[in-house]
Amino acid sequence: MTQAHIPVLLKESVDYLIRKKDGIYFEGTLGFGGHTLEIFNRLSKKGGIVSTDVDLSAFNYCKEKFKGEDRIKLYNFNFSLIDVIAKIESLEFFDGILADLGVSSFQLDNTAAGFSYSMNTMLDLRLDKSLRKTAADFINYEPEEKIANVIFEFGEEKNSRKIARRISEARTVKRIETTDELKKIISSVTNPKYLTKTLSRVFQALRIYVNDELGALTIFLQNSVSVLRKGSRLVVISYHSLEDRIVKDFFKYESLSCVCPPHVPICTCGKVKRLNIISKKPITPSILEITNNKRARSAKLRIAERV
Repeated sequence: MTQAHIPVLLKESVDYLIRKKDGIYFEGTLGFGGHTLEIFNRLSKKGGIVSTDVDLSAFNYCKEKFKGEDRIKLYNFNFSLIDVIAKIESLEFFDGILADLGVSSFQLDNTAAGFSYSMNTMLDLRLDKSLRKTAADFINYEPEEKIANVIFEFGEEKNSRKIARRISEARTVKRIETTDELKKIISSVTNPKYLTKTLSRVFQALRIYVNDELGALTIFLQNSVSVLRKGSRLVVISYHSLEDRIVKDFFKYESLSCVCPPHVPICTCGKVKRLNIISKKPITPSILEITNNKRARSAKLRIAERV
């Protein structure tokens, strides 16, 4: 696990995040501690960091990694509970908040985790193993139409209905339990030329749905602003268009001081501006970083500052 994950946009994200070296920071996607360690190393002895992750393997790994360091507080919570964590820590505000939304390389490559279609394992896809339903439960028991909608909405896969129909047919013969079984079903209705991209889209869609990743992201963003000190920054790294759109739209909305229709002569909405957008366009990895870590290629970094 020591080489479990290469942090993406590490320097850029932490450069934008830290405005106060003796502040208390929040890292919402602990992973294997790459961003957390970099933030910690840049703080004074008065500074500290609170990090959380729903993945128990990542949490336990970092508990050992940061053992004995009382200025690093770790939680096995969903990052959407940032406001709850702040209360537990008796904090009114954080001096900066970072979230790297990517699934770690360890999770993708670990057979037991079941995130990759390149290895045959149980079709699970839960980041938080306490969640009741696995991906296998979803595709075996939900209506065909719902499966098609999830694959289309969260995977942006054009052949979602064809794939869902084949899944529905296959599960009447035998319960679909492994990644290989699902892969074979998708392969049977997909042009080999587009198979790799289709598999990626379908597995991504199921992972996002099973973990309610977009719902958790929306709640996290909303709760983050309420516990972010004025003048401090919210820094988010996303990896696909659905996440990035949520972050972009949220930053835009919170940067407005009025949302009344254009024809209304006087503002009546009562909207309060809470953020300034620091990055007008997303920051992306350099060619060198992508060369060294191909999983960085789709990353987009956005930054906003509390007003």
